Amino acid sequence: MGASRRRRSRIAIAATVVAVGLTAGLTTGCDAVSKALDCVQTAEAVADSVTDLQQAVENAANDPTQVDESLDAIDKNLDEVSDKTDNADVNKAVDDLAEAVDNVRTAIKNGDETPDLSPVTSAAGELTKVCTP
Repeated sequence: MGASRRRRSRIAIAATVVAVGLTAGLTTGCDAVSKALDCVQTAEAVADSVTDLQQAVENAANDPTQVDESLDAIDKNLDEVSDKTDNADVNKAVDDLAEAVDNVRTAIKNGDETPDLSPVTSAAGELTKVCTP
């Protein structure tokens, strides 16, 4: 995905969050808006980490440590979103993504130099979807 497309996507998500946040703020208070923004920001960080993971796997022959660093970054982001929400859909998406990351990590430990990342990208997309109001 190109940087321009990713930037447009982020702008669209941010605009949606702001619009919904302003409306929600009038009816539910600032705490709900803050949690929604935290979720979107963390989902965006996860998406960036997944992109980094894809690039790391492509370049693993040059620097195999990048893959572990990318997986660790996703785990860290998932911990953050998990700590900031009590939404069942978000928690399910976090759990699914964590499982997909664990499967990639296991595949790499078992010698797979080109693990299937489609479950990771799919789960990251679901997390972004449930975090977008």
